[in-house]
Amino acid sequence: MKSLFTLFVCILPGLMFGQKSYKQLLDDSPRHHEWVAVKNGDRTIHCFVVYPEVSDQATTLLMIHENRGLNDWARVMADQIAAKGYIVIAPDLLSGAGPHGGKTSDFPTTDDARNAIYQLDASIITEDLKAIEDYASKIAASNGKLALAGFCWGGSQTFRHATNSESIAAAFVFYGTGPKEAEAYQRIKAPVYGFYGGNDNRVNSTIEFSKNQMKATNNVYEAAIFDGAGHAFMRRGMSPAGGQANVIAREAAFERLTELLTTL
Repeated sequence: MKSLFTLFVCILPGLMFGQKSYKQLLDDSPRHHEWVAVKNGDRTIHCFVVYPEVSDQATTLLMIHENRGLNDWARVMADQIAAKGYIVIAPDLLSGAGPHGGKTSDFPTTDDARNAIYQLDASIITEDLKAIEDYASKIAASNGKLALAGFCWGGSQTFRHATNSESIAAAFVFYGTGPKEAEAYQRIKAPVYGFYGGNDNRVNSTIEFSKNQMKATNNVYEAAIFDGAGHAFMRRGMSPAGGQANVIAREAAFERLTELLTTL
């Protein structure tokens, strides 16, 4: 059982986040933010890039957003990971799919963005991510190591892209499902680390299949389940209004992510 001190340490960051809007958190960040346009043939993928304040070259993390698209929460998440010493590239995979060929910020509502994301062609997503991998390989401030992480829809895309990439050193799947086809697991070359809420059985009911397939192909798959947390606890846990279990799970999951990144 956690001590009161540990609970206070876990909950305090959530209280701090709750006092500021996502925009304020981004505006107050000391880190360098920039938008870059990555080309995939005649397609342009708009990417939000955050650089850490470090003296040495850093590992790069390609971060895939939820089914709401690359909104301010996703950009805050990218900034918080960068604060731990990593270059973070967060692509807007709705680039070109918005109104008049726009991106996430051009959709009138989050429902519209959500509807559009499920219309995306899987092969185009794969090619877009590979183009971003190529861009990442040319970043002078990078040490050449590349990892992949995603949340919700992005978690599922992270698991799926692990079956199509030979460049990533690890994949971090936050409450996303694994591929449904057994043969897809045979193509995975990198370890996969899962982060799941205990009260999210829609996703968790798929873990056993992924675990069995990863074992059969001699791949590393480690799934951590955070008791009491629900779906999207990394977003919901940024505020006490999201529930104490989500706040605690967020802090524990973030610590696990940063610890695993140091092993790459």
